[in-house]
Amino acid sequence: VQLVESGGGLVQPGGSLRLSCAASGFTFSAYTMSWYRQAPGKEREWVATISSVISSTNYADSVRGRFTISRDNAKNTVYLQMNSLKPEDTAVYYCKTQRNFINYWGQGTQVTVSS
Repeated sequence: VQLVESGGGLVQPGGSLRLSCAASGFTFSAYTMSWYRQAPGKEREWVATISSVISSTNYADSVRGRFTISRDNAKNTVYLQMNSLKPEDTAVYYCKTQRNFINYWGQGTQVTVSS
């Protein structure tokens, strides 16, 4: 299982970014995918999840209405569209899946929201 995030960067408050997570080594379409983030000095926190079959979504209260998780099973990729970004969204963002009760994480991509 390999997960590779990309798309992070520096953005001003109110701006947008789209993160991508390219997956390989497993049947991507069959698995739920999630995004997490970890800010400096804080624990890693869950951001959003998208299910495998019907692509139902769920969001943390802190991002609901601003972030959108989606997936393209043909490209084995999960996305996180982030709008109306705030300084408190600054963190390393990770994608995650679980297979056979084992969690698999990507290496993370840094998102910095600052003027």
